[in-house]
Amino acid sequence: MKETIKYEISTLRKNGNIAYVASVNDDGYPQIKAMLVLEHDSALKQYFSTNLSSKRAQQFLKNPNASVYYCNEEEFKGVLFTGTMEVCTDHDTKAFLWREGFEKYYPKGVDDEDYCVLRFTADDVNYYYGLSNTTFSIKEL
Repeated sequence: MKETIKYEISTLRKNGNIAYVASVNDDGYPQIKAMLVLEHDSALKQYFSTNLSSKRAQQFLKNPNASVYYCNEEEFKGVLFTGTMEVCTDHDTKAFLWREGFEKYYPKGVDDEDYCVLRFTADDVNYYYGLSNTTFSIKEL
């Protein structure tokens, strides 16, 4: 059963074009934003890009607690990763995630000072399907 769940989690991530990313605002409330899925290093690491000046990046700089949620709405399956988000501004990480077309938003290219990468590191994962909730430490995946 556990292997089936691991496969389902992997499938949700691979097929997801959008992930729902949650940060914490200055008042302690969670805020959720849909973000494009660009890269998966492993179940442990997930990457997103945004403006360094954005509300989301600024929230993560103050409080790195985060969660990332992937779902299949048609089958009502979901997987929630909980962990921390790092705001990366170094050249190598930004170059790793850079895609053709980004220059529209970041005219100075990969080293544009307003371009940053959000690197999420998961601590645990919760899979939901069919009225069942299963939680794993990330090391179990």
